[in-house]
Amino acid sequence: MAEDLVLESCNLECESNNQNHMTADTGSQQLVVRRGQSFTITLLFTGRGYEEGVDRLALNVETGPCPIEASGTKSHFPVSDALQASEWSAVVDHQDGTSLSLLIYSPPDARIGRYTLTLEASTGYQGTSFRLGEFILLFNPWSPDDSVFLEFEDQRGEFVLTQQGLIYQGSLKFIVPNPWNFGQFEDEIVDICLQLLDTNPKFLRDQNRDCSRRNDPVYIGRVVSAMVNCNDDQGVLAGRWDNKYEDGVSPMSWIGSVDILRRWRKYGCQPVRYGQCWVFAAVACTVLRCLGIPTRVVTNYNSAHDTNSNLVIDRYLDEMGNLQKTSKDMIWNFHCWVECWMTRPDLPPGCDGWQALDPTPQEKSEGAYCCGPAPVKAIKEGELKLKYDIPFVFAEVNADVVYWVLQKDGSRKKTIHSSVVGKNMSTKSVGKDTREDITHNYKYPEGSDQEREVFAKAELQKSHLTEEEKGVSIKIKVSEGMNNGCDFDVYAVISNSTETERLCRLMFCARTASYNGVMGPECGMKDLLNVILPPHSEKTVPLRILYERYGSCLTQDNMIKLMALLVEYQTGDIVLGVRDIYIKNPDIKIRVLGEPMQKRKLVADLTLTNPLSTPLSGCVFTLEGAGLTEGQKTQELASPIEPGQEARVRVDLVPQQSGLHKLVVNFESDKLKGVKGYRNVIVAPLPK
Repeated sequence: MAEDLVLESCNLECESNNQNHMTADTGSQQLVVRRGQSFTITLLFTGRGYEEGVDRLALNVETGPCPIEASGTKSHFPVSDALQASEWSAVVDHQDGTSLSLLIYSPPDARIGRYTLTLEASTGYQGTSFRLGEFILLFNPWSPDDSVFLEFEDQRGEFVLTQQGLIYQGSLKFIVPNPWNFGQFEDEIVDICLQLLDTNPKFLRDQNRDCSRRNDPVYIGRVVSAMVNCNDDQGVLAGRWDNKYEDGVSPMSWIGSVDILRRWRKYGCQPVRYGQCWVFAAVACTVLRCLGIPTRVVTNYNSAHDTNSNLVIDRYLDEMGNLQKTSKDMIWNFHCWVECWMTRPDLPPGCDGWQALDPTPQEKSEGAYCCGPAPVKAIKEGELKLKYDIPFVFAEVNADVVYWVLQKDGSRKKTIHSSVVGKNMSTKSVGKDTREDITHNYKYPEGSDQEREVFAKAELQKSHLTEEEKGVSIKIKVSEGMNNGCDFDVYAVISNSTETERLCRLMFCARTASYNGVMGPECGMKDLLNVILPPHSEKTVPLRILYERYGSCLTQDNMIKLMALLVEYQTGDIVLGVRDIYIKNPDIKIRVLGEPMQKRKLVADLTLTNPLSTPLSGCVFTLEGAGLTEGQKTQELASPIEPGQEARVRVDLVPQQSGLHKLVVNFESDKLKGVKGYRNVIVAPLPK
């Protein structure tokens, strides 16, 4: 009788497997593979090799703290003649003496996570078990049978593999692309993402049930949405919106997710301070891409936060046009969330594709601060009864804004102001650094028959207020050169389209503002008591905005809100004009010296000119970039930068991977914060 098989070693073939499974950027230290696709391992036996018909081989895979076959977290399967399409299976790939290569296949609906792999070898009645090692299993957008399958290669490249991107901020009329290093394949990140799953309250409550549901991207999406904020768990980020960030890091200072996720793990899952919507969305994007779910960050301009679900955002002004805090409803200048690509077998047909997921803590969903996944197609069609949280996202892009002016006698008067919610919805284009407008995915054109049908189906009223109803209208126009440190003009343009002369009072006011709609101090005001408007005429009233007024109270969002209130004496009608403007920061100039080549030193020159009339002190450049290991990640300047002078640093970098990378840069000082810049760097592979 043949002696027992004795295993000497097992090679998990990390490098070639990771290459085949599109996870090579995680490195070759551990095996990271995608479900629904086979991988190879090589077994080396001592003494004698495997003999078919004499030796029987079987494998065990287990994930989670309590693996159970019925829960899908454990599987025992023999090395057989053929791979099975819908279950764990293994076959002999080839044999060379005492070396044996096996192909192992995971089903396309396997639970994702960290697995242990063991071998059972038996000859006759005797059997021996050998631990072969660990591997990580991810979702697979390349597999047509996976629920996150994405058909087009360029989209898989963008939404799963690309480690840097652009997140859109600024204002409706001045959209600003800000660079971000998602870094989903950088060191430690895949381990941190799995730790995040193991820290979520559903896992802590029932480990078996949680792990058994990790085959479902809908479930994983909800867990990630809840765990990126720390509002009711040991989540990654604490949110703050009051411009007081001294005991943490300002949300504007982050330029990547990697530092945030590493800090969360390093400090024992304590929340990292601080995030705002784009930081929450960017970290969620990193985690979801890392786990294999195609994901992109989207920005909605003039985003409604409707707390009472009536699809109306009520704002209250005093008679001087100052906003009053009498409603929890808000309009955010912009709001970011993510979209994930997946099928929705839990919903009626037509709900597959992009799903909105919002990790910014706003309202509770099933008892936790998470939002989604809400099918974007269902939002567009007004299917408000489907899962999850469709009414909230529907309101973000569709609500009406009504401004009320509170009168001295306690009454309130409705102003005439056209709704501007849910505009210019933006995401980065596939393979290009340009903006793609995706508003049409969320809503039909305003005023169209389809839009009316959607609102009728949703059993909601959509009012279409127009400024022309009263014959007097107001628009706010701006000038070029609204740069930080400069004075500039803005204009209230008043029109009278009637046959009669109108006598009006105009109050035109500028206030600094935060992107979530909270107002700061006034930085410019004009009150004209007797504005005469002849029939069919137009009048332009300028307002000068001085740096000495706005500079000290400008938040890191660089926003100023302009409000023009026109009161008509004859009728008492009130017409309102509102516009948000973005104060542009100086550009960071990035020059790359030499030919970028993999694993060769590269020099980058970073410069920024001080645009202010006062010196800048505490100047720091910070760099990020997937595939770029920074010689000096943080560069501090020793002396202040005088007005008109250049802040300049030179940085050595050693790119580890070939291909297209972004060098992402942030600049901070005492008076200029969150200035972003980026440069695309094409790194040539090592010469053969």
